[in-house]
Amino acid sequence: MNKTPNNRAWFLVLPVFILVAFSAIIPIMTVVNYSVQDIFDQNTAYFVGAEWYREMLRSPRLLDSLIRQFGFSFSILAIEVPLGIAIALMMPSKGRMAAVWLIIVAIPLLIPWNVVGTIWQVFSREDIGLFGWAVNAAGIEYNYASSPLAAWFTVVLMDVWHWTSLIALLCYSGLRAIPEAFYQAARIDRASSWAVFRHIQLPRLKSVLVIGVLLRFMDSFMIYTEPFVLTGGGPGNSTTFLSQELTKMAVGQFDLGPAAAFSLIYYLIVLLVCYVFFTAISQLDKVK
Repeated sequence: MNKTPNNRAWFLVLPVFILVAFSAIIPIMTVVNYSVQDIFDQNTAYFVGAEWYREMLRSPRLLDSLIRQFGFSFSILAIEVPLGIAIALMMPSKGRMAAVWLIIVAIPLLIPWNVVGTIWQVFSREDIGLFGWAVNAAGIEYNYASSPLAAWFTVVLMDVWHWTSLIALLCYSGLRAIPEAFYQAARIDRASSWAVFRHIQLPRLKSVLVIGVLLRFMDSFMIYTEPFVLTGGGPGNSTTFLSQELTKMAVGQFDLGPAAAFSLIYYLIVLLVCYVFFTAISQLDKVK
């Protein structure tokens, strides 16, 4: 017996659509509108079509900050993912110490972004900061305020300290979901620790690692507060990423048209790279 669908159920979804419209669709359409206009003031704007997009795609500022952004994102992923897996493997699975470890590992995630930048700004100073003093005492010249290499290293280290915990906690949850029967079979076969990790643990971590990599890539690609507080984007432009260039353009120079085009290109790059990441990992899973 066929029953007529109850379309009234769509009214339950209506609040979600309204929320998404106000929080995402309407702002994006406003940015799209700005990106095709030359705006002088609130009441004066001229339609320029795709001019700002062409200008931004040829802009050295966009290209340089994009290269720095990719370098930063891939650097922190190359460090945080293996380090997070290693921390998760070392964490105890049962008992009171498991709870203690979970609390300790989660502490960096509870600290606000601007506070993280302030902590590392003080911690890395060569005169009063413990880290800066220790590095200089070891005979290595270190001053993140004057050396681009030191500034880059400090920003990467700060992000690793702040966000490795996310990968570790995701991997820890994935490890706890592995049935004990797998480990029992490995002990019967006298499998080594490396064999257990390679053939049991790592394959079971694939789903959480996909989530972790995508989250960390998107977040690192939008990083703003921490390097802004720590280095202000300097010295020079060595730690000026896409979000900071966008802020300078939109707020500092009030170039709303170019800034809108810049932000949409920025948004599409994030979507494209995340799609490539997800597709590559999915295809790899099908091959295996």
